[in-house]
Amino acid sequence: MYRRSWLSLLAVSLLAGATTLAAAQGAWPTKPITMIVPFPPGGLADLVARPVAEAMSRDLGQPVVIENKAGAGGGIGMAAAAKSKPDGYTILMALSSLTVIPEADVLLGRPAMFTLPDLRPIARFTADPTVLAVRADSPWKTVQQFVEDAKKRPGAINYGSSGNYGTMHVPMEILAQNAGIKLTHIPFTGAGPAVVALLGGQIDAVSSGPATVLQQVKAGKLRVLAHWGTAPLGALPDVGSLKDAGFNAEYAQWSGLFIPQGTPEPVAQRLRAAAKFAAQDAKVKDVILGAGSPVLYQDSPDFDKYVQADAKRMAEVVKRIGKVE
Repeated sequence: MYRRSWLSLLAVSLLAGATTLAAAQGAWPTKPITMIVPFPPGGLADLVARPVAEAMSRDLGQPVVIENKAGAGGGIGMAAAAKSKPDGYTILMALSSLTVIPEADVLLGRPAMFTLPDLRPIARFTADPTVLAVRADSPWKTVQQFVEDAKKRPGAINYGSSGNYGTMHVPMEILAQNAGIKLTHIPFTGAGPAVVALLGGQIDAVSSGPATVLQQVKAGKLRVLAHWGTAPLGALPDVGSLKDAGFNAEYAQWSGLFIPQGTPEPVAQRLRAAAKFAAQDAKVKDVILGAGSPVLYQDSPDFDKYVQADAKRMAEVVKRIGKVE
């Protein structure tokens, strides 16, 4: 009888524990969520993250708090997200450099900051070609003039980026290789600081998402010479592509939401639904479009395929760029 009573008590305890766990999972989230942005304020990731976080907060019923964790071309923040506890309370708003950094780690023979399988794609929000921006008082009115000057003065023209192998470095190297020119690369911690340096005359050019430079273009402080896309840009319809100018150079800078691999499926699906809610929210669309980047949403399955394909393309680009210390 004692054994039967003990077993009954154990069964009740296990049932209560399972019920409590199920209830806890059903109630998720029960506290604020941190959205890591692996770049400083002012760049594309931050511009997208802030309206998205606000909309997701409304849908989830808990604050989604932005944490800018910059450095190493986004690698520091991406690694922090990849290594965080997979409970849904740490999420990542990344740019396309996410597919480049692991390849750069292999090329340089350094310990991997993270690997692509460490993170699970949840939703893509934007996918824009980068644009070549210079100061409005620069001597270059066209990309052809920029390239011809660079040929005459190898290494004399410099450009800023968000870090080695980042989304501002890779497209410039693609152009340099295709055009047969040598440019000097000056890395910063993010797009925001690089654009500030351009405005201040410390550097000559940047390649960035349209949203990062659009307001300065409208203010007459910057000029866009070309873009890395294949179709006209909605925000800059009068700007031609590098292909139009005779250069076989393409590159798209995308932004998307990721979570640590191993996050419980119910939590992952709840975040997926909140991301979709944000992508369809009128306020989010208006804010991102106003910055110069239309929302180009992709749900988790399609975004996963997109990331894998992008990683294959970028692996070849990184090999062509070679070692950059």
